[in-house]
Amino acid sequence: MPPRKETRSESPPAPADQSTPPKRGYQVEALAKGLRLLGLFSEQRPSMKLSDMAAETGVPLPTAFRMAATLVGEGFLEQLPDGSYRPASKVLTLGFSALRGLDLVQLADAPLRRLAEATGQTVNLGTLSDDRVLYLIRLRNTDLVTANIQVGSRLPAVRTSIGKVLLSGLDDAELDRRLTDASFAGAAGPHAVRSEAELRFALTEIRKQDWALQDEELAYGLRSVAAPVRDASGAMVAAANVAVPAMEFPPSRLAEELLPPLRETCRGISRLLGGS
Repeated sequence: MPPRKETRSESPPAPADQSTPPKRGYQVEALAKGLRLLGLFSEQRPSMKLSDMAAETGVPLPTAFRMAATLVGEGFLEQLPDGSYRPASKVLTLGFSALRGLDLVQLADAPLRRLAEATGQTVNLGTLSDDRVLYLIRLRNTDLVTANIQVGSRLPAVRTSIGKVLLSGLDDAELDRRLTDASFAGAAGPHAVRSEAELRFALTEIRKQDWALQDEELAYGLRSVAAPVRDASGAMVAAANVAVPAMEFPPSRLAEELLPPLRETCRGISRLLGGS
């Protein structure tokens, strides 16, 4: 075959910088097919038969079956009783949780700043990430709380007041999925729970009272109290807490002085999110 002649219509290759889209040669075709399969679903077409998925993606039926089975196994698709498939909750969290999180942070920032100013203490907002709490807002108003936490930190949910509030909103099956022996491992404060049985006992009381106390469980000398933030459906989407030095705030003072304004702030944020 004769060598290809260059023509003036061809553009020179783009410089390899961060703004350049990935070259097609780097593309993992199996991953691309899986993403295209997920992209078939829409508001107008919330579920699909396997034969339709194969036809739409242009892959053989056995390949479509393996792709769908893989996505089911990873939690991105679920199979309905009639054999069709629809997106599972995990695929929705890829985009919607991030967008919702941005709205949550923006809406919660001013109320939490007012709470931090009124109490003179450290105020945090977090959400669940597997068996961890992901900190979205951190307003540190005093140097007395020494825990090295910042926005983006992920701490064990079982040892934080925010985490325990959010875990209390999960059913037994979801708790089983999220919690492992590793959830209770690592450094901890003197009063940390050490087992799932101990935690489940504590969660029963937290569900009744709708708030949680952390009493030197995360670290020595640190206490906090947390309350939930809910969306329009009533589901917990986050929780906020007030963190204090244990030497100045025994649990009774923490609950009496800081819990009421914290709960009122969380109710206000919930209303901003459409909750009642």
